[in-house]
Amino acid sequence: MTQSRTILCAMLALTWTASPALSLALEMPFDAVPSADKAESLTSYALPVGAYANGAVPSRMIEGPLIETAWRIDAPGVTTLELLQPLRQQVLDAGFTPVFECEAARCGGFDFRYGTRILPEPEMHVDLGDYRYFAAERGTEVVSLIVSRTAAAGFVQVIHVGGAARTVPLLSASTMARPAVAAPPPQTTAPAPMSAPATAEPLGARLLRGGAVALEDLVFASGAAALAAGEYGSLRDLAAWLRENPGMTVALVGHTDASGGLEGNIALSRKRADAVRQYLIGQEGIPAAQVEAQGVGYLSPRASNLDEAGREKNRRVEVMVTSTQVAP
Repeated sequence: MTQSRTILCAMLALTWTASPALSLALEMPFDAVPSADKAESLTSYALPVGAYANGAVPSRMIEGPLIETAWRIDAPGVTTLELLQPLRQQVLDAGFTPVFECEAARCGGFDFRYGTRILPEPEMHVDLGDYRYFAAERGTEVVSLIVSRTAAAGFVQVIHVGGAARTVPLLSASTMARPAVAAPPPQTTAPAPMSAPATAEPLGARLLRGGAVALEDLVFASGAAALAAGEYGSLRDLAAWLRENPGMTVALVGHTDASGGLEGNIALSRKRADAVRQYLIGQEGIPAAQVEAQGVGYLSPRASNLDEAGREKNRRVEVMVTSTQVAP
C-alpha cells in the first residue's frame, strides 16, 4: 500500500451463525471520503434479489440491525466494474455467498434503482445508465453493494443487515485518511408542500401569453417520481382554468438537474410529470385527453447545475398550452 493512498475501513459487525463475532474490513480500492454512516438497531430491509420485472423489483425481507454507509471515490475515469470487483472479492473472501448481481440495463435501469433503498444525493449518486449492484449472504446476514460514478468520481453504498448490533463506529479511517464529510441530519418526515408563489397575474393569463409556467409548489419525495401527499395551489388553479376552458389542452413537462445520464433523467422527469397529470385527473376530475405528460431531463435548465441551489431550481414540472388556437 503506498503512502499516498487513503485507506477507509468499514468495520461491519458481522457474525457467523453460532460463532464468535468477526469484523470485515472493506478496503476502498482508491482514495475515498466517507459521505454517510447510518445505523438502525432493528429494522426490515427489502433486499433486491432479481431484476425489475412485472412492475416490481423481486426482494427478500431481511430483519435485524442495519448499517448503511456511502463513500465518494476520488478516481476520475474509473469504471463501475473497477469499483465493484475488489469490494465484491473482499465480501466473498469473508465467507459470503452471492445472491444476485446485475448492471444498470440488466437490473432494470430506472425502475430497479427507484425500487431499491439508496441514500439520496449528495451522499450517494447513481447514474441510471451506469451502475452495478451486488448482494451476498452469510447465514442470517446479508450485504448489498451498489456502485456508480460521474466523470469526476465514483460512488459506493454498502448496506449490511443482520448479525450483532454495532457497538463501535462503522467508519475507521487510517491516519492518512482525510476528514469525513459530515452527513446532514436524517429527515424523519416528508417536507410540507410549499405555498404557491403569489402573483398578480392569474395562471390562465400567463399560459395564454405563451411559453411555459413552472409549478413551483410541487413536492416530490427525494429521488422519487411520486408527488408528495397534500394540496397544491398551482394545481388547483390549473384545474380551475382547464374546467373553464374545456377546449384547451396542455402539456406537463418534467425537468431534472444534470446529475446522472440523459436517458435516466428523461425517464424520471416524464414520470414526475405523469404523477402531476394523474393528480389532475384523479383529484381534480380533469379529462385525460386535456392533459399530456412529457419529460426532457436536464436539456432545458433555468439555472447553473454547478451548485445545489441551481440544481434545485432545475428540478421542476412546467405546464404549457398545446392548443394551436383559442377554443370558443
